[in-house]
Amino acid sequence: MRVSPRPSRRTARVEYTLPRSAASARTARQLTTGFLTGTRTPPEAAGQVEEAALVVSELVTNAALHGGGRCRLRLSSGEGTVTVAVRDDGGLLPRVHHAGSECERGRGIAMVSRIARRLDVTTAPGGGKTVSAVLDAA
Repeated sequence: MRVSPRPSRRTARVEYTLPRSAASARTARQLTTGFLTGTRTPPEAAGQVEEAALVVSELVTNAALHGGGRCRLRLSSGEGTVTVAVRDDGGLLPRVHHAGSECERGRGIAMVSRIARRLDVTTAPGGGKTVSAVLDAA
């Protein structure tokens, strides 16, 4: 009897440290697009790359506006999911706002929660928090 080896579970991971500035969201989008494009080449993955870049942009923007210190972005892709985690040193926890149509702010977390399969906020004992979003991969 011959037993086939189990398929390998390949997960790609990367982590970046970004300054606390408005420009970090753009940089984070570019890094996310580059990472996911490099790890997943099928054309059907294009929508997930755009969604992940949008989620990253919203979470990094929130960290730059409301967090403290530097922002750390961790991306992983594998097992049918893309996970985005943004850590900052701030103590303010994200909240879903029910912004009116005329409001320009306050919609980010609500949008992320609609796009992501799961959205988690974890506080660190020494301060700070990590906001993680899990998205379905193509």
